[in-house]
Amino acid sequence: MTGAASGIGRATALMQAGPGVGLVLHTGTNATGLEAVAEAARAAGATVATLLGDIAAPATSDGAVALAAEMFGRLDAVIAVAGHARKGAIMDLPEAEIRAALEDSVVALLRLARAARPLLKAGGSGRIVATSSFVAHALRTDMQPFAATAASRSALETTVRLMAHELAGDAITVNAVAPGLIRKDEGRGSKLSPESIARMEAIIPLGRRGAPEEVAAVIGFLASEAASYVTGQIIHVDGGLV
Repeated sequence: MTGAASGIGRATALMQAGPGVGLVLHTGTNATGLEAVAEAARAAGATVATLLGDIAAPATSDGAVALAAEMFGRLDAVIAVAGHARKGAIMDLPEAEIRAALEDSVVALLRLARAARPLLKAGGSGRIVATSSFVAHALRTDMQPFAATAASRSALETTVRLMAHELAGDAITVNAVAPGLIRKDEGRGSKLSPESIARMEAIIPLGRRGAPEEVAAVIGFLASEAASYVTGQIIHVDGGLV
């Protein structure tokens, strides 16, 4: 699982943890947060390996899959949560920002899926769950722009659908969740101003931000055997915002 040190990734890791469960947990730089999650997962009975690295680097995806093979001899599900919110209007962003957003989402997911495919296929069935965002769909003038994120997550959703078709013959399902405005972990700041958060909460039909655990529950379903006939889908967890 990538992006496991905080937020949705943390909630998903802890929801999956339990006796007999093996987890490979990744973060880019938040080693302290990742170790805290790993310790909590171990306390719940899981066997845990951890990995730090740039999610867009081939060594990271290859290393995560190699860890799973070495420690567990199998791989049942790949859950990709890592990503960065990149604020700014599309006409003002440096090209490097747009390239980096695509590397973090589309390219990173493809590298991870390609590395994991043999192990997922060998198990007879497999799950790949990616993370998109509501900003790929909710293009409003009353919201702060996250243009590079919106563009890259839109591309990621198309990639998910393409992968779902191509990997169906291997009995591997590929889906994504698109979270809405989700609360941050305590002590972690948001890239949105308090005023923007208040305006957004006012237009969310359920009238509040979501909890990381509410997204993690949907990720957990998509990664489970119960979702064996669900593939190529983008599931919105956003309180009705989109």
